[in-house]
Amino acid sequence: MRIVVLAGGTSTERDVSISSGLLVAAALREKGHEVVLLDVFKGYEQDICDVDALFKQNYSFTDSIKVGDTISDIEEVREQRRDKSNRWLGENIIDICACADIIFLALHGGAGENGQIQATLDLLGLKYTGSGYLGSALAMNKGVSKSVLVQHNVLTPKGSVYKSAEAAMSWDCFPCVVKPCSGGSSVGITIAQNADEYKDSVKEAFGYGENEIVVEEYIKGREFSVGLLDGRALPPIEIIPAEGFYDYKTKYQAGAARDVCPADITEDEDRTMRSAAEAAYEALHLESYARIDFILTGDGKAYCLEANTLPGMTPTSLLPQEAKAEGTEYADLCEKIIEISLKKYE
Repeated sequence: MRIVVLAGGTSTERDVSISSGLLVAAALREKGHEVVLLDVFKGYEQDICDVDALFKQNYSFTDSIKVGDTISDIEEVREQRRDKSNRWLGENIIDICACADIIFLALHGGAGENGQIQATLDLLGLKYTGSGYLGSALAMNKGVSKSVLVQHNVLTPKGSVYKSAEAAMSWDCFPCVVKPCSGGSSVGITIAQNADEYKDSVKEAFGYGENEIVVEEYIKGREFSVGLLDGRALPPIEIIPAEGFYDYKTKYQAGAARDVCPADITEDEDRTMRSAAEAAYEALHLESYARIDFILTGDGKAYCLEANTLPGMTPTSLLPQEAKAEGTEYADLCEKIIEISLKKYE
């Protein structure tokens, strides 16, 4: 097959996306596919674009990336763009994608995960992996997804959405979790133990260019994630941070957290989380594959925190670990995602 892997972009998760894209592209090439890896924002910045040649040579816009403990400088990325325009789609992106059998979306956050690129590709009649525009939009906005989960009786922490720091001062339950409404990779998420810390947390959450934040009750318990393939839950994985909680630095720095899969839980706890994950998947209109995050309390309650429509595929990512626990190796998982995604177009 001819496959375009789209990565990069301009979200706070740019580096994570590129790391995912590099691994996915390499795995699919090992399987014998012709794969072009593109930065969706920069595109292919050459005066002559020979699409056939790009596929034949398995073109990649980069051959390495390191996910640091801080997010990349997006303004610097914008300045490096050849045409200096504000278009989100880079040069030649559509023309190259139009020659592929399918587009593997290795994007994370922003327009790559909130339904905008999905809707664009739908209008152009191009096939891609993952959820469609509706499920992507519902899951990306944490305030909206929380409302949907409540409506479908999926247990989730109580919380509120605020459109300004002033309005957020009405919250008075501590400790609490404060996060940007549409962020990912735990960027901007903090835990406030009291009113003074809460003011700083609200400022932090609003500092990522969004006009809404979510504040919710802090649920004490163990952290888990449940991946899904075609709506079926994989074995839950437990995340045990060396310190603090599962924030951006902990997620992508080797040794910062210990992942246990299959998780050391009872059959009832396993069944509860898998059932909740599948219910959330259906409620949010997700497709192909996803990952749902949970907090499991001491009394066996599984609180659904959020859904990820384009789970990370980096060296430390959770979905590949869960698939491997069932005997599916990384390259086979990448092909499986494509196979499941193509079913949408039959």
